[in-house]
Amino acid sequence: MNAIEIKNVSKSYGKVKALDDVSFSVSKGEVFGLIGPDGAGKTTMFRILCSLLLPDTGLASVDGFDVVKQMRQVRCRVGYMPGKFSLYQDLTIEENLKFFATLFGTTIEKGYDSVKAIYSQIERFRNRKAGALSGGMKQKLALSCALIHNPSVLFLDEPTTGVDPVSRKELWEMLLTLKERGITIVASTPYLDEVRCCERVAFLDHGKIRGIDTPDVILDRFKDIFNPPAVESAAAAQQQTEHENVIEVEHLVKAFGEFHAVDDISFSVKRGEIFGFLGANGAGKTTAMHMLTGLNQPTSGTGSVVGYDIRTQHEEIKKHIGYMSQKFSLYEDLTVAENIRLFAGIYGMKDADIKRKTDSLLERLKFTQHKNDLVGSLPLGWKQKLAFSVSIFHEPGVVFLDEPTGGVDPATRRQFWELIYDAAARGITVFVTTHYMDEAEYCDRISIMVDGKISALGTPKELKERFHQPDMDHVFTYLARQATRSSD
Repeated sequence: MNAIEIKNVSKSYGKVKALDDVSFSVSKGEVFGLIGPDGAGKTTMFRILCSLLLPDTGLASVDGFDVVKQMRQVRCRVGYMPGKFSLYQDLTIEENLKFFATLFGTTIEKGYDSVKAIYSQIERFRNRKAGALSGGMKQKLALSCALIHNPSVLFLDEPTTGVDPVSRKELWEMLLTLKERGITIVASTPYLDEVRCCERVAFLDHGKIRGIDTPDVILDRFKDIFNPPAVESAAAAQQQTEHENVIEVEHLVKAFGEFHAVDDISFSVKRGEIFGFLGANGAGKTTAMHMLTGLNQPTSGTGSVVGYDIRTQHEEIKKHIGYMSQKFSLYEDLTVAENIRLFAGIYGMKDADIKRKTDSLLERLKFTQHKNDLVGSLPLGWKQKLAFSVSIFHEPGVVFLDEPTGGVDPATRRQFWELIYDAAARGITVFVTTHYMDEAEYCDRISIMVDGKISALGTPKELKERFHQPDMDHVFTYLARQATRSSD
């Protein structure tokens, strides 16, 4: 008997058909990937299999139990780790685990053996609130909560989005140990290295299964989607040597008590440069970015952004930069056009300029027919392209991008980077953090932070040669694993 059986399942939301006559099966103990672009229907399928949604038509079973007629039995047998962390931010590590154990009628003590290998890595921080944890620690806690009742099937909906490459590798090492215990694992992920960790994958696109096979076969058959050609940079790095610096930092420090989140960093960034600011979760890069964008004040050191002092002129800095975060950039209950107008107004643009540039932007993004659509109804990739375009609508000197492509499929990420190159060619400096190491290869120069300090700075080619590594993923992993302080 298979662990999972799906036969002719369909699910619609109004006129949108999220799943369209989907059928596939997963063997017991298999590591199975459910992959596809944004809006393909992956999350809907996970929720149906966890008995959180009812299918419109078709049948689905987990461990032989029907997800509609026997949902109580199904829920006892599945663990579910959704894309957004399923943790209560105001509860401690131990309180979260206890809560999930109680939901399934067990206790931490009874379920401890099933989570010991993972939970023991964070147990010494048991009294720390989940909201204060790094991405890697949240990931381990969420996985422990999903496993506390010893499920036979584990569903993971993009569990590593926003997590650095080293923590991602650690999670997949944990998952493979779960396979050895006979647990069936079904995971979705936009990362190709994680796709290759699966034994088989199903490619879901616009609600339909387009292929089921080994990862290598599927990735090759649909390489236009999963492995599009690398973006060709129009920016000439050698020309940037003639440009002035728009970011200058000298001996910057940010301390919280005795802990130095940012510990004496110095660097500069030129106009029109694409500057990658990398580091593992907890390395200090977000704290550094907050100081550069005027959201936080340094403890010591000096710095300037577009000619304004980060210590005394942070309000001026905010007027002359763009900012896009992974978590929030647009208002979901406003339309595309309303979002553009709102942010343009915040940046002090004139009405005539707003109208002229809005029409041009909508045409360039091919959004003209969707200008009155609510942003909340758009696919993730569309939202992120719009958010980036809005962040540079006022032509800032620098745009700060904090993990802008988290959870986005490769083809959409490629389109996003074409927008970045276009902005850089217009003289806008791009300061970007990312956990996708193929994107690091697109940057003109890269800084890698470890333990609050800059451990490496140079072009991708220079860093690969300096550390004798074949690609930026290996460079990042080599440096990040030299960290001595806990990133958590």
